[in-house]
Amino acid sequence: MHNTIRFLVGIDGGGTSCRARICDLNGALLGEAKTGSANILLGADVALNSINEAIALATAQANLTADNYCEMSVGLALAGAEQKKAWYAFMRQPTPYGAVTLNTDAYGACLGAWGGNDGAILIGGTGSCGIFINKGQQHIVGGREFPISDQGGGAVMGLRLIQQVLLSVDGIIESTPLTKHVLQHFNHDIDAIVDWSKTARPCDYGQFSPQIFALANEGDGLAIELLQQTARDTEMWMQALIKRGANQICLMGSIAERIQPWLTPPMQQRIAQPQGDAMDGAIAMARANHNLYALSEEA
Repeated sequence: MHNTIRFLVGIDGGGTSCRARICDLNGALLGEAKTGSANILLGADVALNSINEAIALATAQANLTADNYCEMSVGLALAGAEQKKAWYAFMRQPTPYGAVTLNTDAYGACLGAWGGNDGAILIGGTGSCGIFINKGQQHIVGGREFPISDQGGGAVMGLRLIQQVLLSVDGIIESTPLTKHVLQHFNHDIDAIVDWSKTARPCDYGQFSPQIFALANEGDGLAIELLQQTARDTEMWMQALIKRGANQICLMGSIAERIQPWLTPPMQQRIAQPQGDAMDGAIAMARANHNLYALSEEA
């Protein structure tokens, strides 16, 4: 690391929030802050503004000033970084920091889960993505955004639920407490469901996942069916990572963590507990060059 660097900054940025953590070179926490979205697919400038704001807040908490920015190595674990054009659009922007490295939020989470060492994770939250880091190489499965990918995540589970609710309205499948819950959510207005679907975001579909888990525990047939499908999707991604050489896999995210009891015993035996989170991984990125692409390449 360049000898002018005195501070390590980790950034975990997604579609909902951006978290910043400042540490000294020994890893001691100096300051933390949280701001808005830092998914670079939503705009390189929007993401950088959130990052700059989070770093400024964490800097103040650490009793540092903007004069210290040039002494900071910043590790960015950001959603959307897997898109090459978006990566270059972001990295072309000037920053005041001493060093900047950019990779995906999944990469940061994987580094954090395995203490900066090789390993595999499967993230299952609103979306889903699997990554296996082996000898400096990234092997990624899924993560191509809802609705064409993200099986095993809450958004796909919610989409399937809405489809089944409409089938129940048509009398094709039986109504259950879960279908009644969703219909009540929309005031039993089918047109409202159709209108909502035209602009619904992944998080809007994912909002139904807590009720799916709750009613599955009460024996709701549709809820159980949806969780069984989500478990099969989770195992599909796990098998893909195993095929690429992974032995143990950390399951991370609200859905992946809760789906574990629904997995088959052989797959449960493949599960490892994460040592840390994406913030820990971003700090590890700040210690060295973890750029997803070479800065010298053309976009």
